[in-house]
Amino acid sequence: MSEDKTGNRAASVIATPSLPVEKVFASAEIQHGDVDFIKVDEMLTLRRMIVRAPAPKGTVLFLHGFPETMMVWKDIASTLARDYDVHAFDWPGYGQSSRPTLQRFSYAPQDYAAVLKAYIETAGIDRSNLVIYATDIAALPVLLLALDEPAIARRIIVGDFAPFDRAQYMWENLQNLKAEPTASPTRAYMNKTSDEILQNVHRRGLSPAEQFDLPTDVQRDMVHSWSFGGMTSADAFAHYYVNFTRDQNVLEANLDRLKTPVKVIWGEQDLYINKEMGIEFAARIGVKIDILPGIGHFPHLQSAKQTVEEIRASFR
Repeated sequence: MSEDKTGNRAASVIATPSLPVEKVFASAEIQHGDVDFIKVDEMLTLRRMIVRAPAPKGTVLFLHGFPETMMVWKDIASTLARDYDVHAFDWPGYGQSSRPTLQRFSYAPQDYAAVLKAYIETAGIDRSNLVIYATDIAALPVLLLALDEPAIARRIIVGDFAPFDRAQYMWENLQNLKAEPTASPTRAYMNKTSDEILQNVHRRGLSPAEQFDLPTDVQRDMVHSWSFGGMTSADAFAHYYVNFTRDQNVLEANLDRLKTPVKVIWGEQDLYINKEMGIEFAARIGVKIDILPGIGHFPHLQSAKQTVEEIRASFR
């Protein structure tokens, strides 16, 4: 990854014209915001969103999960931008970020950790006043990065992910992605049923009264981006899982090196990663876990107000 640090966007963003966030999100109350593309090394360009506060008290970096894109953060970013600069980007393999071949990029959690480091450096973010909120596939990479760089942020908020190799706490299809002979058929099935996944992934495990719809522009972006660049988001997800167990074991073996302050939250109704996984992780690192009643795998989508409060509390 590139070590070039710059606060000058003209030096770090490729020639694609910036799109004012106000034009992308017509209903958002956003000041000094934009969506653009930032090149973090010779092969990776990330689509990102930055929403700037008039007088920022700090910076928030949101990291999405599967099968999301950075667009899932737009409403939360609009609210938080009254007080904080907010960043979000599409992981490689998702949204409109680069999707290199496996010969050049493995899509493993450790590779995503390097992408995260490169983004923070290239974007010129002040780590001393940074809160990172990472969910699902994003949480393991940020924790792996924190092992080597404890000053990567003032606080990390993680939840609804699989820090350890505990298949019994994972949904069956996720268990199946971990190794052959079940991984390849599961990947093929996910690609075959992409429409159903994108329509219902956020509803599973919730009662009819708790189920919710995604904003139209968020849903549209996820659908449009699924096969962007010749690789599907399911492909990227499956590639992530090839080295998932290895990288889970790295984290578990090095928990004593995790010095960055961590907050753990979990949806009580999470179908994909049982809350028992979060309870064990929180206990192992000696922190309290907040289990959110009536919430599934996507707290930021189901209860944006709760996510905003988590961020605000992290700066107090």
